Amino acid sequence: MNAFLTYLKKYGYISDELEEAINQRTKRVVRQKGDYFLKQGQVVSSLFLIEQGLIRAFYVHQGREINLWFGFENYVLGSILPVYFNEPSFENIQFLEETTLVYISSSDLNELYDSYSEMNLIGRKMAEEICKILEKRALSLQIESAEERYKTLLASDPEAIHRISLGNIASYLGIAQETLSRIRGK
Repeated sequence: MNAFLTYLKKYGYISDELEEAINQRTKRVVRQKGDYFLKQGQVVSSLFLIEQGLIRAFYVHQGREINLWFGFENYVLGSILPVYFNEPSFENIQFLEETTLVYISSSDLNELYDSYSEMNLIGRKMAEEICKILEKRALSLQIESAEERYKTLLASDPEAIHRISLGNIASYLGIAQETLSRIRGK
């Protein structure tokens, strides 16, 4: 079974015809730890689902890597600017573990949106969920303490602490690694 298709079904009905069209347009690939899916300035416009593995999105500011998000199994992800606007990405997407992805190109995705009304509805519901996640993240960075942000990360992704380096977690939380160590020590 196509994991991407299974994920889409949680958002709505998919006809047999649309299912076949999705299966024809999705591809599966395995990438190694340290490889990149996307580098800053590139336009790699694909939406992907992580079957197995872990990725991070980050940008570099004044020589420092700043983590934006992490992706675990059964997450559908992509860099918003290339996927939805065909513009160069400001972020890098890197594999933190050997990772298996199922992906679809933006052009194929848009073709499905144009051809199947149920896919349009599913796409809208997915975009709404992404907006919700981004708004919660922005709010968290503005009003939560470092300790609260750490607890939020553990609540949403409990395995993060075991799979992601403390340096990457500290960067994601917007704190120094020493601060993270103090928080974890409590």
